[in-house]
Amino acid sequence: MAMKLEKEEGGGLQNKYTKDGTVDLKGNPVLRSKRGGWRACSFIVVYEVFERMAYYGISSNLVLYLTKKLHEGTVKSANNVTNWVGTIWMTPILGAYVADALLGRYWTFLISCIIYLSGMSVLTLSVSLPSLKPPTCRDPNIENCQRASTLQLAVFFGALYTLAIGTGGTKPNISTIGADQFDDFDPKEKKQKLSFFNWWMFSIFFGTLFANTVLVYIQDNVGWSLGYGLPTLGLLISITVFLLGTPFYRHKVPSGSPFTKMAMVIVGAIRKMKVAVPNDPKELYELDLDEYVRKGKFRIDSTPGLSFLNKAAVKTGSTDAWMLSSITQVEETKQMLRMIPVLIITFVPSTMIAQINTLFVKQGTTLDRNIGSFKIPPASLSGFVTIAMLISVVLYDRFFVRIMRKWTNNPRGVTLLQRMGIGLIFHIIIMIIASITEMYRLKLAKEFGLVNGGQIPVTIFILLPQFVLMGVADAFLEVAKLEFFYDQAPESMKSLGTSYSTTSLGIGNFLSSFLLSTVSDLTSRNGHQGWILNNLNASHLDYYYAFFAILNFINFIFFLVVLKFYVYKAEVSDSMEVLAEELQKMKAPNQEVSNNGL
Repeated sequence: MAMKLEKEEGGGLQNKYTKDGTVDLKGNPVLRSKRGGWRACSFIVVYEVFERMAYYGISSNLVLYLTKKLHEGTVKSANNVTNWVGTIWMTPILGAYVADALLGRYWTFLISCIIYLSGMSVLTLSVSLPSLKPPTCRDPNIENCQRASTLQLAVFFGALYTLAIGTGGTKPNISTIGADQFDDFDPKEKKQKLSFFNWWMFSIFFGTLFANTVLVYIQDNVGWSLGYGLPTLGLLISITVFLLGTPFYRHKVPSGSPFTKMAMVIVGAIRKMKVAVPNDPKELYELDLDEYVRKGKFRIDSTPGLSFLNKAAVKTGSTDAWMLSSITQVEETKQMLRMIPVLIITFVPSTMIAQINTLFVKQGTTLDRNIGSFKIPPASLSGFVTIAMLISVVLYDRFFVRIMRKWTNNPRGVTLLQRMGIGLIFHIIIMIIASITEMYRLKLAKEFGLVNGGQIPVTIFILLPQFVLMGVADAFLEVAKLEFFYDQAPESMKSLGTSYSTTSLGIGNFLSSFLLSTVSDLTSRNGHQGWILNNLNASHLDYYYAFFAILNFINFIFFLVVLKFYVYKAEVSDSMEVLAEELQKMKAPNQEVSNNGL
């Protein structure tokens, strides 16, 4: 195929095809001017706005539906929420595998959307039809209310987990599809991608804000049928918008199972455990550069880290794929393994995030929610997480990055791990504040004689600091986490890398369920009342939050160790260096002016 050449500024000629191996759905190379960039991303971002509205329209208020409509207790309802949310965030591992090994990101995403929409539709029916839910109960003691039947629970939770399977294929692929629209070998597009994840999070949280305010109000005050029907409609709209953008997308060709590739390297290294590794990396096995260029892939040079795995690339005469791996395949495996300690660090803050839609919301039900004649839904305080996050992302991108560039000469302002570290510090502060606030709430419950239950006559807005600071923490930790796992993953394993981010949230939610059940059980033994009861006015969530503060501090110490030893992967192109040079040139005139003025 003849390559089209177009004139650039300055009279030079430049190849207008992308250099990162992206193609159209038919497998043909794509013109940079015709596909990708922010034009393609606009459809993807709009999809995510509506999809976030759908997801958070269900998850934000789920704990109250389980309590009020299905008549479950505090621990059981909170654990059902975190177990479901944990599954939501764990299934992307399967979705990433299917995308990278079999169908590609686009088709995996599209098929998963159909499953997702099916689950949402059945869920809407389950909250709408009287035969699919137990009769209404107004007794404040839910133990006296009729429990949901096996069939009712099967339909409700069956729909929830069908939805979870669908999100397994959408979550790891949609942000990756968005990032794929920028060519790493083009300095201009590389620079655009540096801001992509910030504005990606900024845009999708508009959908979250709508869910945490409008939808939870409708669910609490109008009805659950409309409150769940609107998110279902929103998901249908989002899928339609995504399909409209199909002619503009760039696609990465599936490059085989990342799990199989990694297993081959590990098995090969173990089988050649006694074989010496040559001092010269050039003696290790590697494919010809032309082979990578032909397939639109990247060749990676050997690195000294995790040197044991280099044994897999030692030539011993065997060409068996489970005995001999290329240097690039070995380095890809190293990159995925290097990220595991960082992944472990994110489990604890993900557990803190799980409290937003469980215990934080349950606390809100015990406080005064009235503003005149308007009654605030407890779950709507989650909207302040979103607002704080939106504001923080803008301030970070517009001011913090620019200021820090002058000091670090880093195009990102600070490294991704440093940004995550700031978020970890915020999580320690959040849990200290949450514990102190809960002490105050319990003190008022005693003063007003409401230890046995009832609404405490103090505004729900005393919980506002912990919600707002959670949003600020997200702007640092969650955005950096998503970008880190995408950026540090090998080019052929981007979906798997992105699934690390979702896996973090999944394990964090399962860890939340484990900790809540364990602490509730241990503190109620030997005749003790326990820290977490159905009646929060007689509970000790202040102790529980203080325990979380200590857990976050220990996790931060572990983070400092990982930060010291982590080695960032090499860039696949020199575009980051080009950006750094541009920043240096921008600083030079300012320095000259400053020097002349002295």
